[in-house]
Amino acid sequence: MQNPIINQTTQTKEKKPKLVLEKQENGVGLGKRIDGRAYTVRDNRDRFFYPKEWIKFFEVIKESQHLTFDFLINTGARINEARNVKVEDVDLANKRIILRVTKVKSKKGEKNPRPRTIPISSQFCKRLKRYIKGKKNEELIGLLSTPAANIAMKKALKKAKIDDWVMFSIHNIRKTIETWLIALDVNSMRISSHMGHDISTALQHYVSPDVFSYDEKGQMKDVIGDLYEKRER
Repeated sequence: MQNPIINQTTQTKEKKPKLVLEKQENGVGLGKRIDGRAYTVRDNRDRFFYPKEWIKFFEVIKESQHLTFDFLINTGARINEARNVKVEDVDLANKRIILRVTKVKSKKGEKNPRPRTIPISSQFCKRLKRYIKGKKNEELIGLLSTPAANIAMKKALKKAKIDDWVMFSIHNIRKTIETWLIALDVNSMRISSHMGHDISTALQHYVSPDVFSYDEKGQMKDVIGDLYEKRER
């Protein structure tokens, strides 16, 4: 009996067609994915809030949105990390929060989230106590969903008359707090541990030059309070 002949074909990977962007006047590129869905790309993904901009922004958001944006600027957590925080993860007595759902870094061989404990300022601790008052330990603290937070942010940025509001997304809040901590001379290893990424990632994607005045650094402290102040002594 003859052996069956097995035809082997060599498959070559076809190059994916480049995504073409049509540049818009407002600095945002508009294009279509292969499946036909529209998408946008911002020209400047490194935008961060100057302290006055953040203060103006926070003044115009709704009271029901305070927790979400107050939490994000004071922790630097990714939106998905923040949304999964439960009341039992908040340690008011020791001024710290456990982020149990964190980004899985598959390139580093991680398969499961690695919980990250971060400090919070005494000022934010007091506000957080009010935010979660009456909630049960097993309850989520109650942040907006990611789409709702993005929509709320865009509306508030326009209302605050920040001209290049289209350059902002929720992730830019994370860039902001890291930029501020560096400007305030917080130890780089502490920042790296707090943000949950290494220094090389920070330098490549997050860190911006220290262009802030003395008054602006004072305004940063008005927003994030004594975060790392006592720990740096």
